[in-house]
Amino acid sequence: MTILRSLILFAVAAVAEIGGAWLVWQGVREHRGHWWIGAGVIALGAYGFAATLQPDTHFGRILAAYGGVFVAGSLAWAMAFDGFRPDRWDLTGALICLAGVAVIMYAPRS
Repeated sequence: MTILRSLILFAVAAVAEIGGAWLVWQGVREHRGHWWIGAGVIALGAYGFAATLQPDTHFGRILAAYGGVFVAGSLAWAMAFDGFRPDRWDLTGALICLAGVAVIMYAPRS
């Protein structure tokens, strides 16, 4: 149950951070306005809170592992919202990052 909770929190954090950054990008680069930027800032703040809910108590471990989730999540977001099509190297890199997340977060420790 702890691993499932952790995975859900990583997914929530990814949506909040990647979505927040995307909203800011849309507001500034695509000239969609201040509402988009404001929503992005709120989402980015929500990411910070989501990370604190992880069962592990070590900030460095959580943030390091989240880096791998961010890599894979960014590619998924780009596919869903920007029409990006990753090549085999993008996908290979994302899988390597997710393997790193699994080692960092879920390897047995004594």
